[in-house]
Amino acid sequence: MSSFWSIWISVITLGSILGCFLLLRWCLKNKTGVKEGDDMHHEFDGIVEINNPLPRWWTIMFYATIIWGFVYLALYPGLGNFKGLLGWESSNQDIRSLAESKAAHEEDLANGSLNEYSRAIAAAEERFGPIFAAYAQRSVEDLATDQEALKVGQRLFLQNCSQCHGSDARGQRGFPNLTDNDWLYGGSPAQIKETILQGRHAAMPAWGDSLGEQGVKEVVAYALSLSGRKVDPVLADAGQAKYAMCAACHGQDGKGNYAFGAPNLTDDIWLYGGTEMAVTETVMHGRNGVMPAWKDILGENKIHLVTAYVYSLSHDK
Repeated sequence: MSSFWSIWISVITLGSILGCFLLLRWCLKNKTGVKEGDDMHHEFDGIVEINNPLPRWWTIMFYATIIWGFVYLALYPGLGNFKGLLGWESSNQDIRSLAESKAAHEEDLANGSLNEYSRAIAAAEERFGPIFAAYAQRSVEDLATDQEALKVGQRLFLQNCSQCHGSDARGQRGFPNLTDNDWLYGGSPAQIKETILQGRHAAMPAWGDSLGEQGVKEVVAYALSLSGRKVDPVLADAGQAKYAMCAACHGQDGKGNYAFGAPNLTDDIWLYGGTEMAVTETVMHGRNGVMPAWKDILGENKIHLVTAYVYSLSHDK
């Protein structure tokens, strides 16, 4: 933060503590004109007010709290840009990327810095690393039948994947359902693991400029007819002639291609919606969905468990 805000925060914080100290000192002085222990001549409902001082135990605790406030602010960060005498940090600040975070983490470990986040990561790796390494030695098919392994994989999925695919893994518009047998890039253990490790970048081009509005209607009609939908036969016949430009990815039979992530158009399962309007939007403007790569975030051993969990969702155990 800037020097101005650092000074502003420091002045307010220290001033507040100092103000509490002065207020306590003022309250300890007898300014009533009545001797301590005497009647204040205030009575209500039979209760008489006595001029008693603050309890000593309470006063001592208040002083201790003020002293601890100054000690804490001296040892730990809290006063603007002052990092504290101990050099403790909750986490690495001003990190802009995963690479910067990893570099800072390694530097903290090498220097023995009191960075709570880095120490927690190191402790977790020391404790759980061998467990994940042991799971990684087993095949995905084997892990898919191990309930304990699947519980671990499910927790990893809920923490990292459910934001897009849902906690039940059934997906939503633009995010695939992982519980069925419809796969864009293949549903084998190796293909699922590759998807999670490296991520996927879809590239459905926009055909609006090439086909024109009428051409898009025709191609959409033919695409819908491939899954048995009732369409205008005239439009579908015209669309079949134009489908050649789509066949390069989706195949002549419209059954898709794992190599390109091109969906099967014959099963009536649609990632972005199967209404005529939704399919028209897809053909007209294209789709460019992105599945992020998790290799540098989770690591291969954890991804191996997530793969087993995802695989188990669509296969009999």
